[in-house]
Amino acid sequence: MSNQFNGLKPVFPENAASKEYAASLDAADPLAGFREKFIIPSKANIASTKLTKPNLSEESCIYFCGNSLGIQPKVTAKYLETQLDTWSSIGVNGHFTNIEDSPLEPWQFLADQAAGSMCKIVGAKPEEVTAMGTLTANLHLLLASFYKPTVTKHKILLDWKAFPSDHYAIESHIAWHDLDPRKSMVLMGPDEGEYQIPTQKILSYIDEHADDAALLLLPGIQYYTGQVFDIKTITEYAKSKGIVVGWDLAHAYGNVLLQLHNWNVDFAVWCTYKYGNAGPGAMGGLFVHERYGSVDYSEGEDAPKFRHRLTGWYGGDRSVRFRMDNKFKPTPGAGGFQLSNPSAIDLACLCASLTVFDETSMTELRKKSVQLTAYLEYLLLKDTTDETRSFRIITPSNPEERGAQLSLLLKPGLLQNVAHKLQEAAIVCDKREPGVVRVAPTPLYNTFTEVWLFVKLFRAALEE
Repeated sequence: MSNQFNGLKPVFPENAASKEYAASLDAADPLAGFREKFIIPSKANIASTKLTKPNLSEESCIYFCGNSLGIQPKVTAKYLETQLDTWSSIGVNGHFTNIEDSPLEPWQFLADQAAGSMCKIVGAKPEEVTAMGTLTANLHLLLASFYKPTVTKHKILLDWKAFPSDHYAIESHIAWHDLDPRKSMVLMGPDEGEYQIPTQKILSYIDEHADDAALLLLPGIQYYTGQVFDIKTITEYAKSKGIVVGWDLAHAYGNVLLQLHNWNVDFAVWCTYKYGNAGPGAMGGLFVHERYGSVDYSEGEDAPKFRHRLTGWYGGDRSVRFRMDNKFKPTPGAGGFQLSNPSAIDLACLCASLTVFDETSMTELRKKSVQLTAYLEYLLLKDTTDETRSFRIITPSNPEERGAQLSLLLKPGLLQNVAHKLQEAAIVCDKREPGVVRVAPTPLYNTFTEVWLFVKLFRAALEE
């Protein structure tokens, strides 16, 4: 790319606000070809209420909503068709039969196929990751294993504005142990009038509750503000105080660089339908550090010792799974936390999306993402001041503290009209009451020219 860097954050030249400059960034983008691997919804299709086939020759909308739902990879149809053909042609034998020229493993091994790619996205060993369930279900399962309250250590530290599912899950597990959520939930929040929570403030919460906190659960990226939390620092500090540490990576998976194994995270969960592009409600993933996945047979093959978890037959080791003798012998690693036979259709979609990630790396995607988001910020703020702007960016300006998303907090009363104008202009991004527009240019399929055009139309919408 032609712009220079000052540390991580790009510095743009005087002519950067021109459409020609945006086009030059696209021309120099080494990842530009990945856009062709996706079906970008057309302006006509997103305005229609009829079910229609996508027309790739029509003008595309501007899709800045990958933080909510990623768009469909073109290869997904092939993978789904392969799975359906396998099912229709050989039935139950699809669980075990290697099909020539199929991109998919037999169904028994599909979760492992997905885990082999997902582990690279989250910075883990393959055996520390499994594909299963959905984010909230997986969170419940891991809380059942990792939240072990005592009389003195029973509190869970969480984000003041946690995504509702996380809040509800924590609340329900506390109540399950006959504890009072009002006394056992600690909501860590920002200073008055602010939206971002400095790392130091989180560490101060940890200090304050070092003697009574059993577990800390935070989002890797805060969904409302787009703030990236310092997973490495927070995890290390909390664990030094004897606190179990888990992370919800819904907005971090496929978005920012993660090193879950090296950061010594205890457990993590994520969905795959946002930046992961695996489809609405797609199968989720989870991480369990290798130290919790070991199986000890020192007392004999019939007396395995392993970390307690809610068990199901699919968590049983494949070598004995079909003995059906009701003697649970867990699969070593995260796979031992599986419950049921996973949906092969969902896994096919997930494996399809992962092939796109396999063609690049999170390092390269992150490099482009930093530039896209910095360019968006630059254009939004150019030639304006805090006094003249009708919005405030509540996402950190430091690239290390944000992912692809910028959250724009509009002045009161503006949200509905601005959202309507953006919709009319075929710009897909989402809103969060009472006044936030979340904008997420995604490096796999968005362009710098789209960023330029969005800012032009967004500014016009603010003035109408």
